[in-house]
Amino acid sequence: MSSKVKTSTSENPVIRCESVYKIFGDNAASMMKSSGGDVDAAKFEAAGCIVGVNNASFEVYSGELLIIMGLSGSGKSTLLRCISRLTKSTAGKIFIEGEEITSLSNKKLIKLRRSKMGMVFQSFALLPHKTVLENIAFPLQVKGISTDESMQRAKEMIDLVSLTGRENYFPRELSGGQQQRVGIARSLAIEPDIWFLDEPFSALDPLIRKEMQDEFLRLQNSLNKTILFVTHDFDEALRLADRIAIMKDGIIEQLDTPANIVLNPATEYVRKFTEEVPREKVLKIESIMDAYTEGADMSDLRISKDSIIGSVAESVLNTNRPVAVVDESDKIVGMIQRSNIINTLFGNGHSE
Repeated sequence: MSSKVKTSTSENPVIRCESVYKIFGDNAASMMKSSGGDVDAAKFEAAGCIVGVNNASFEVYSGELLIIMGLSGSGKSTLLRCISRLTKSTAGKIFIEGEEITSLSNKKLIKLRRSKMGMVFQSFALLPHKTVLENIAFPLQVKGISTDESMQRAKEMIDLVSLTGRENYFPRELSGGQQQRVGIARSLAIEPDIWFLDEPFSALDPLIRKEMQDEFLRLQNSLNKTILFVTHDFDEALRLADRIAIMKDGIIEQLDTPANIVLNPATEYVRKFTEEVPREKVLKIESIMDAYTEGADMSDLRISKDSIIGSVAESVLNTNRPVAVVDESDKIVGMIQRSNIINTLFGNGHSE
């Protein structure tokens, strides 16, 4: 989990949604107009409409990974499709880098997608008659890039997603995880500023899924894309997200950092969603560290204040002496003891 969450409004958002609605149904527009923006899902359903997204407003900043999650039918994929304009929203405004996109012409929309957006979906959608190399080069050739240049770029993407040696394989000759890597490489080949991923790993076996999450984190640390990522898997969201938006019946119930969502759920629905989550999966060391005592007999071990507790617990428990907690400059800002870890893992001593 990275720590790029923006706390200031001084930087312009890459994505901004203002009161976005998506209502399905023949009389959606008239119902929306008569509601005055106060959409009651039950009333709309009784009138033959389905509320997909209900008054979504939020911002996403450069390099941030926002995960949109919820159960089946919560509206998470619909919201993603509205922002990428694969689905036209019923009401509201959506801005990409300051440009309002809901009224863009098809020509301008295609240009925006080709120049700024990359998309990865649950279905790999690879072209079966093309090799790995040809699949990755294909969107570049659609953009008018020469065969030589597109193939060179595709080779670079193959190395990036660790598929070297499989350039000439066909999709049927690859495992599910390898096929998904091809899909990711193809999406990245166009060098998108914004990356949309809709349940990209949900069709994979648990072990392969974990490997793909590791690969995804490695890529994000290297490329620093602005990402909207849809999943129904809370563990996946906790592992990957800078912030999480939890949806229910088209409404964003809470949008916050993983730690704040687990420790301070905004609604009863969110509380139920998070009540089984181990605190050590989301809390950072700085939330349970003690003040540094000058001259203390310290362990040789040093850990970052931003480390997730669960990732360093074993190391701390294996030493009898206090462990120095350091900041980005390797300056000691506190210390952690075995008792802090034990209280968090086994007692009620986690910090809130």
